[in-house]
Amino acid sequence: MVVERNMWSLSKFWEKLCKVAEGGSHYCSKKTDDTCDEDSGRALSMTRLKCILRGLDFKTYIFLLILVPTCIFFIYVHCQKITYFLRPLWEKPPEPFHEIPHYYNENVSMENLCKLHGWGIREYPRRVFDAVLFSNELDLLTIRWKEMYPYITEFVLLESNSTFTGLPKPLVFSSNREQFKFVESRLTYGQIPGRFRKGENPFIEEAYQRLALDYLLKKAGIQDDDLLIMSDVDEIPSRHTINLLRWCDDIPQVLHLRLKNYLYSFEFLVDNNSWRASIHRYQFGKTRYAHYRQSGVILSDAGWHCSFCFRHISEFIFKMKAYSHFDRVRFSHFLNPKRVQRVICKGADLFDMLPEEYTFKEIIGKMGPIPHSYSAVHLPAYLLENADKYRFLLPGNCVRESG
Repeated sequence: MVVERNMWSLSKFWEKLCKVAEGGSHYCSKKTDDTCDEDSGRALSMTRLKCILRGLDFKTYIFLLILVPTCIFFIYVHCQKITYFLRPLWEKPPEPFHEIPHYYNENVSMENLCKLHGWGIREYPRRVFDAVLFSNELDLLTIRWKEMYPYITEFVLLESNSTFTGLPKPLVFSSNREQFKFVESRLTYGQIPGRFRKGENPFIEEAYQRLALDYLLKKAGIQDDDLLIMSDVDEIPSRHTINLLRWCDDIPQVLHLRLKNYLYSFEFLVDNNSWRASIHRYQFGKTRYAHYRQSGVILSDAGWHCSFCFRHISEFIFKMKAYSHFDRVRFSHFLNPKRVQRVICKGADLFDMLPEEYTFKEIIGKMGPIPHSYSAVHLPAYLLENADKYRFLLPGNCVRESG
């Protein structure tokens, strides 16, 4: 009975639509056999649909012919944006980290700093190993290693002749090794051949290369309770953070580092929520090099993450095609050098995407270009000491070299 009533309601709706199309008449055309009166039955039928279509005038057909393809094209172009905007409907945010407040002042003793964090002080500092996968970020690698140099026991670097997406690439570090003589006595360097699997998920190649880092770390001589930094080249822990963790006792077995999150340079501060970098008290047979969440504890304000912070436009284009999220390059014009330069100076998104957030409030709050920042306080020391060389990373210098 309910179904029959619903069907009758739908029938009445179609009849009203038919009347509107014909200016209020009960007829859908001048033919007497195409009437739409109430005696024609309650069930919907193809005859009734044809009746409605015949009642549409020429202008309405033109309108539909324009509207439907336009809607399809809009969805095709902005499908990724629509998906990201609706993300809060089907994906819940991860459990929040337990945040450890970070205390530091250069005039406070290490014993008091450890005490402020609820930790004890060691008789001697732990050894520290910094391990990275390298692609082509020569400038950031220099700034990273100069920042951490006083407190790193061994620098471990692995590079491949393949990108994560299977594109061939030169061995950039090997060709520029002379620039890094200052770490040569403490450097363990390795190469791994790419597998060049066409059509393979790029995260598989990435995992393959990160696994190889485990073997290189053993070659470097890492031992139980040494500290191991797991982060990408552009995720730079601050010098005093490393010194704090090597001197303090009873620190967490796995500790994530919350970094200030920058895009293109230190002019565009996105937020303070970069969390993938982590530091581990190494355990033989248990610790595995990875770049995802591995614990629920994080140390606040522990350094900087400068994503897509390159000197040359060509480096931006290379990374857009080479890294694991290459599928974000939906249209070839995204790689146009003039567009890339324009997007950088505007502080917009290279992939024309919405923010990757879990609530509508956060998505809407971060929509649009990143506001310009003109603060260069508390940045890596080597960057400021060599400001002329690294001017492109400082506020007010968005124009890049072609490369």
